Amino acid sequence: MRRRVNTTRGSSRGGFSLIEVLISLVITSTLLTATMAALDASFKSYKITTEGASTNVVARIVMQRLTTMVRTGENFGPYPANAIITPNIESTWMEFISFRDPVSGVHRVTRLERRDGDTPDIYELWYVVSTFANDVFESSSEAPLLVGLNKVQFDMEYDVGPRLKRVTIDLIIQPDDIQDVAIGTSLDVPTIRLVASASPRQFD
Repeated sequence: MRRRVNTTRGSSRGGFSLIEVLISLVITSTLLTATMAALDASFKSYKITTEGASTNVVARIVMQRLTTMVRTGENFGPYPANAIITPNIESTWMEFISFRDPVSGVHRVTRLERRDGDTPDIYELWYVVSTFANDVFESSSEAPLLVGLNKVQFDMEYDVGPRLKRVTIDLIIQPDDIQDVAIGTSLDVPTIRLVASASPRQFD
């Protein structure tokens, strides 16, 4: 009688060891961390670009408005002590008559001035309009034109009179929220500098 030999082998099941699972988790977490860092840098770069573009547009509109006010204004200040000896002065404010009605005796004085912001070395450009009737003060209104400025300067050149011959407006603007975006990154914080000159109508 032949002895039957059982040739059937037990089936073996393959699987990952604990070390292999841990290695795969480390690799996956490293890739996810790198991806998130790249997305975060891309988002911050995009926000810096959009903030800079929007601030640039607003600042240019304000600068256009300022030069228009200079062209249509009269009786500018501050005045130099002697327009012949020192015709040029630098100032952080400027004022002028922006409206005059000889019939009613009403005139308005517009003042553009630099004010301190919420943080050191950051300024705001304010627009103040005072109304007078027969040289008697009636009312005033004010509003900020630009905020987040590093520099506000009016370079004023006078002629004998003294009459304003030309004013050069020099502004350096910090785009909105750029400081918050740049925290913890190596991205440069850009500033916008706008310089424009204008003359009152009598010198056009």
